[in-house]
Parts: sequence; C-alpha cells; structure tokens
Amino acid sequence: MPNLSLLSIGAGAIGCYIGGRLISSGQQVTFLERPEVAKVLEKVGITIHKGKETLHLDSVQVTSSLQQALEENIYDFVLVAVKAYDTARLIETLIPFKDRLPPILSLQNGVENELFFHAAFGKERVIAGTVTSAIGWKQIGEITIEKERGVGIALQNEFARQLILTLHKAGFNVRGYPRAEEMKWSKLITNQLTNATCAILNLPPVAVLSHPASFQIEILQIRETLAVMDALQIRVVDLPATPVRLLVWAIRNLPFWLSRPFFIQFIGKGRGSKMPSLYLDLAAGKEQSEVEYLNGAVVRFGSQTNTPTPVNHFLHKTLLDIIQGKISRQTYEHDPEKLLRDCLREVR
Repeated sequence: MPNLSLLSIGAGAIGCYIGGRLISSGQQVTFLERPEVAKVLEKVGITIHKGKETLHLDSVQVTSSLQQALEENIYDFVLVAVKAYDTARLIETLIPFKDRLPPILSLQNGVENELFFHAAFGKERVIAGTVTSAIGWKQIGEITIEKERGVGIALQNEFARQLILTLHKAGFNVRGYPRAEEMKWSKLITNQLTNATCAILNLPPVAVLSHPASFQIEILQIRETLAVMDALQIRVVDLPATPVRLLVWAIRNLPFWLSRPFFIQFIGKGRGSKMPSLYLDLAAGKEQSEVEYLNGAVVRFGSQTNTPTPVNHFLHKTLLDIIQGKISRQTYEHDPEKLLRDCLREVR
C-alpha cells in the first residue's frame, strides 16, 4: 500500500499523537495551525513521550495558510483535531475550498461534529473517528502518552478501510465500527465521567468518585445519557481497550454503594490525579467549553426524543455560568454535597 499524504488541522495533543506517529511510519503529514503555534512547531518539531521511550521528529511540515497547504500538495485525507467548539468556525474556513478537499476524518469529542461536516460537505466525504488513548499536552509540539488504548474508525465511508490500514501500519490499535453513532455515543459516556463535576468542584477524578454525593451525580448523568441512547436506538459498544459495556452494566444494575469501589478502581486507575479537559479549559480561562458538546448534546437530543435530562442540564448550565462569571468558581468548590442538593432540586 502506498504512503499517504494527510493534512492535520490542529497540532495539539491529538494532532501530534496521530500526526507524529504517522510521520514516523513514513506517511506525509502537514499541520495547519495558527501563525504563532506554527512558528514554534516548525522550530521545535514533535516530541512524543511514552514511559521511558521518546520519539522526536526534528522537522515537520507546518503552515498557517489553508490556501497555501492546498496549493503545495494533494492530500488523501484531512484530519480534524480541534475542539468541538471550533467546528463551526473551521467549516466556514473550509467551505471556500470545498471542491479541493479530500475526505475529512473527525477525531473530535462529542456526537454532533460529523453531522455539521455532513451538512457542509456531504456524508460520503466524512469519516467519524475517536481516540481512546489518554494524551497529555506539555507544550507546543511535546506530548505524553499517559495511557495507550487506541483509535476507532467508522466504516460507513469507502475510504475508511484504507485509513485503518495506514493507522495500523503506524502502530495504532485500530478498530472499525459499522455504525458511527454507536462509537461516538459510547465515547461520549467516557468523556462525561468525572469531567464536568471535576471542573465545577475543583477536585480530581478520584476525589469525585470517592465522595458519595458527587458519585451519585456521575451515575445519574450517565443514566440520562443511556436513556437518550435508548430513545435513539443506539447501542453501547466497547471502544479500543475500553470496556464501555461493562461500565454501563454497572451503571444500570448496581446500587451506588456497590458500584462506587468499582469505579474508583477502574476510572481512578486510568485517570488518577490528572484533571480532565473541561477543568483544564476552565483553569486556562477559556471562554468556551466542550461541556456544550458533551452534557449539552445530551440535553439537546433528550429534548428531541422527549427524554428528561435534568442532571445533564444542571451540569451544563452550572459550568457555563461559572465560565461566564454568572456564579463564582468558589460556589461549589470542594463541596459535592451542595452540588448534589442543588442538582436534585432541579431533578424534582
């Protein structure tokens, strides 16, 4: 199979993880980034740490101009590795070049990005993907693989199998999925766990799972997500090295007191003291949050299917209110019991 040429839109943790590994396997990758990021990345290259091993790529192809990128090369795929809240702006940037774009692979969190790309470019030109590996971002061009799991690719596109072979060649644990929505919604469940709550409470995942009040919120939000999935007739599936079905079985069937030690061990072992993405964006002072595309998405699809989602609505609204300064960050800081009381008030 010939080597491929790819354009990676975004050189953050996921962009460097996928793009760097592809480069090391002989694929050609060009990164599209903001001018200030592109300048640094061009100078420092990409460094990927995994345990005691380090992969360093001295020089990478990087540009801050989409027009220039498309004029200088012909690409087999476009990899989208930006935050979900950047999707609308990205699509506006891509639309003028619509006829020159190859198939688009979205590796973003959430369950709606592919739908937006479908509307803009056609369903046949979009590939849904997901990354289950835990990747830590250290600085521009430098990342750490904290937990290697793998990559999921939806098989609804004729180009998907070629992409899977390429990723496999690069050393990824790759799995194909006949239904994109099953893969993406199952990933949504894992993205929700100890994410909004950690940001609101300013507590690490293990602390959130260890406290009975915040643990109850965790389980309630996922049960709502599962109810929405049931209404949409979307099955839960296991993701690469991530037994989502076992997690869901525990959430559906075990009482809180019995399931909590299991979650502390299972999720705590995988995340430990590492703070999740919603907390990191909040701490960085970002004015946008992917909670809009995680808990917020559950609320929107719940409304479409007449499925109540009060806990997801509460977490979504509360975190956005903190980001927008409508309520203080100290309102719920280190106080899971207050968060549960206010959440249950909305449920009732």
